[in-house]
Amino acid sequence: MMVIFIAALFFGSACNKTEDPENKAGKLHLYFQHEIDSVPIEFDTLKYTNAAGNPYLVTEIQYFISDVVLYRNDKTQQLLDAGEDIHYVDTDLPETLTYKLTDDIVPGTFDSISFTFGINEVKNQSQLFVNPPESNMFWPELLGGGYHYMKLNGKWKDTGDTIRPFNFHMGIGQIYDTATGEITAYVQNYFRVSLPNSSFTISNAEELALTLVMDVNQWFEAPHNYDFNEWGGMIMQNQAAMQTARENGHNVFNLLKNNSK
Repeated sequence: MMVIFIAALFFGSACNKTEDPENKAGKLHLYFQHEIDSVPIEFDTLKYTNAAGNPYLVTEIQYFISDVVLYRNDKTQQLLDAGEDIHYVDTDLPETLTYKLTDDIVPGTFDSISFTFGINEVKNQSQLFVNPPESNMFWPELLGGGYHYMKLNGKWKDTGDTIRPFNFHMGIGQIYDTATGEITAYVQNYFRVSLPNSSFTISNAEELALTLVMDVNQWFEAPHNYDFNEWGGMIMQNQAAMQTARENGHNVFNLLKNNSK
């Protein structure tokens, strides 16, 4: 009889237990914006000039970010990978411009936020995505497989005033034997982005909204001026060009703090 009483007491206690309303987990929502010279980009309009003096336009931008990490003031960090840890962004698909992470975040103050631009070599495997639009980002098997990190497509005006298309595509690079032309090694060109001035606080039960802004012109400047007349319209299979883009890419994003949901 005593056992039944104790069990009933335990069960009643468990049923009456409530979540601490003062320490309810928060959530993070990321939104994506694309600008040139701090103004939202106008697509299909030949109105921009990069640091090398190339007049250009952009038709579309498609890319992956992955492995978002939050860094707390106490030096601990949290990898947000409870749900979708790879997110696809497409300027032609408004629904991809919102990334609602499902991870619970203990309220507190964070020093900064970072993420991987592209997909690391462990996750970037062919057939990872079986449906479009993500599957349309496939990277040819011969060139390393997996998926593009980014497709930035557009046109530029060359020195002869001819409008030429460009496919500024980033992914796995290759090293070629100069004598045979055969691939001797592959280069992983994904990189970590540490966002400047990205400290923030998540309050009790807050759904914090942050906007990641891509400065498209930055792909073509600092630390390197990227000249389309030098590199041409395609950078796939040109590791030197992709390395230039990768080094410029560290400064492409900045963070805006929105109102909470």
